[in-house]
Amino acid sequence: MRLIWQFVAVAAVWILGGLGTAAVKDNPWLALVAGLLTAVAAVLVYGWVVRRTEHRSPVEVSLKGAGAGIGWGTLLGIALFGAVIANIAFFGDYTINGLGTPTSAVGLLGIMAGAAVTEELVFRGVLFRNVERWTGTWIALVLTGSLFGLIHLLNANATLGGAIAIAIEAGGMLTAAYIATRKLWVPIGLHFGWNIAASAIFSTKVSGSNTPQGLLDATMSGPTLVTGGDFGPEGSVYAVVFGVVATVVFMLLAHRRGHTVPVRRSARADVAAGLAK
Repeated sequence: MRLIWQFVAVAAVWILGGLGTAAVKDNPWLALVAGLLTAVAAVLVYGWVVRRTEHRSPVEVSLKGAGAGIGWGTLLGIALFGAVIANIAFFGDYTINGLGTPTSAVGLLGIMAGAAVTEELVFRGVLFRNVERWTGTWIALVLTGSLFGLIHLLNANATLGGAIAIAIEAGGMLTAAYIATRKLWVPIGLHFGWNIAASAIFSTKVSGSNTPQGLLDATMSGPTLVTGGDFGPEGSVYAVVFGVVATVVFMLLAHRRGHTVPVRRSARADVAAGLAK
């Protein structure tokens, strides 16, 4: 029941916030405000429901270290997606034509902030944390990462290949970032940075969704393996490669810090309890 109550509470903010942001998406300043309000509300609701259902302080969203975690995560997300675009551009499949629409980029900041926070709270904060208690770290990573990829099949221009790519690159990378830090701030920042690079900076599709033009007026064409096709660069082989590399690095760090929960039932309860403190 704990998982259900937590999921319902946070998913409600996710859905209502998404609807509210979508209603004002044509006004970039209102979209910015709506997205930021959704993000703040989601964190507050998550903290409240965790306190009520687990009778503990939600240390994974503690304000201590939040700024640094979000900041470094955002920079890393932008750098990783920038590396994807750089590789696509190397083959001449991404071309910058000039300046795009800066005001649209403002609205995209809010939209992506709301999406990054709510999705991380749902998938890493609620689903992964609870499933990990039952299965251990590795099985929970695969299960929730796969679900994260599958839910992107609901997006416009979604493809099975794109959903699989998301499951591997983002489902793995973002979950591993949480495991390594046991805080939600780095994965939130990483998710946000990746998304704003894709939309607000490089003006590409985000997981198959049609987004307004961002800072750059750019065109992309070429083999689906390289560009991701209608799904966008997240379906590119480069995105998968960089996502896997980041996942491996985060999991090595998690192992060194003793942050992985074993599969064996006799061992995982005490470890999971200790990591929640």
